[in-house]
Amino acid sequence: MFYRTCLQAAAALASISLLAGCGLFADEDADREQKISVGTMSEPTTLDPAAAWDGSWELFRNVFQTLVSFPTGSTTPQPDAAKSCRFTDTNNTLFECELRPGLTFSNGDKLDAAAVKHSIERVQKIDVKGGPNGLLGSLEKVETSGDLVVKFRLKDADATFPFILATPAMSLVPPDDYPADKLREDGGLTGSGPYVLDSYDKGKQAQLTKNPKYEGFAKRKNEAVTIRYFQDSEVMMGALKKKDIDAIYRGLTAPEVVELESKKPENEHLQLVETVGADIRYLVFNSKDPMASKLPVRRAIAQIVDRGVLVDKVYKGTAEPLYSMVPKGIAGHTTEFFDRYGEPSVSKARAILKDAGIDKPVPLTFWYTTDRYGSATALEFAELKRQLEASGLFKITLQGKPEKDFQVGWKQGEYPVFGRGWFPDFPDPDNFVAPFVGSKNVLNTPYESPEITDNLLPASRRESDRGAVTKQFERAQEILVDDVRLLPLWQGKLYVAASEEVGGGELALDPQTVMQMWELYRKASW
Repeated sequence: MFYRTCLQAAAALASISLLAGCGLFADEDADREQKISVGTMSEPTTLDPAAAWDGSWELFRNVFQTLVSFPTGSTTPQPDAAKSCRFTDTNNTLFECELRPGLTFSNGDKLDAAAVKHSIERVQKIDVKGGPNGLLGSLEKVETSGDLVVKFRLKDADATFPFILATPAMSLVPPDDYPADKLREDGGLTGSGPYVLDSYDKGKQAQLTKNPKYEGFAKRKNEAVTIRYFQDSEVMMGALKKKDIDAIYRGLTAPEVVELESKKPENEHLQLVETVGADIRYLVFNSKDPMASKLPVRRAIAQIVDRGVLVDKVYKGTAEPLYSMVPKGIAGHTTEFFDRYGEPSVSKARAILKDAGIDKPVPLTFWYTTDRYGSATALEFAELKRQLEASGLFKITLQGKPEKDFQVGWKQGEYPVFGRGWFPDFPDPDNFVAPFVGSKNVLNTPYESPEITDNLLPASRRESDRGAVTKQFERAQEILVDDVRLLPLWQGKLYVAASEEVGGGELALDPQTVMQMWELYRKASW
């Protein structure tokens, strides 16, 4: 038998438990029979890692392996499928990994150097629109040496490459099940991660059980996990209260968080775990739209939007205003939008539009996903519409779609203005700038910025000390504010709500804000 004190849990992940006392004993024998059910509004859009640069990673982290990953408490990549990884030159252009010997996928196929090469190269070859190939811009080629050694030759120095390999987009897959030049189409999933996907009912649930062939860093504290996918926060919260599920991650609304914090008698069987988040929300302006393409229009919106009011009204203390794409807690964070625009001002916005010869209300359609980030998103966009229309300078139409349908539209460039969230691929300022710029970016709205892509990012990637890249990213954010192609709105906190019978919530979130299901366990009864 073992126990964790609250202090140890907090030190492991800098988490804040909002429930006094988290040190119940966990019985190892009971662990072998444990099953946990987790509710979320983060449903996968695909089961193939080569297509996913989104919330599908929530599932992938638990069923696939990557060469390196982020064990609980770590902020730098550590070996997972690899025995060791390192740059073998002084220029950060040759990265080499040696695999653990004897690894296999859940179907019995060998996980060797050839499988690793296949997994990474198919991401590049398939090159899904808006997909994870955008992460591999610095990769020139993959080489193997025997069955256990993989070498990555980079076009230019890139000290962030180990972080990229740690993302679930670089999940390792068996070549016989995953074609080299197209996505897997049979609806199956085969990995080598902590769990096996036993069944998947799209839009409803995923059933995970322990992978008996798994060899990696994860210490699984449960026998099986059911992930239930919800489209409505209130319904999900109701399921937790009725004990139909054991925990919730992704999708709690601000009122629900406040309710849990208040410790009402009817919720005394529930706990809330809070951690500092690096996830952000922002608006994207489509440069091909007749109105959103106009810089004065974008600057006028930036001048009007009141982030403080937005956060207070909609998120009630569960988020804070954000004035740069790089959030607090990440090297290079600034408040450049506030420094440039100051307090919200309708008169200044009117002057911006007048100087551009725009003297009538500007019509724009704002799009958002109705289910990806929880039910509060609709309230957020209603508040943005209220603020902009109250100025008399804009006429805003709101449109929402479920994430799967929403992605089709923005990947085809159909939306003039749309909202997105960003959960970091890895905790580095590069990951809050690089994905959004260049001809191929995660938003599928080309944003050419040569100073950022050709000068600032390459210079920063030559620096192994990631705390020493502040200057480059401060300048990058000045450029982002000049262009207003992206408008940061707020930075959130992360919450796990769970039954008081469930432990491990304090340890379940990795630096990519992905839920590590293996950390959850059912506490032994007294």
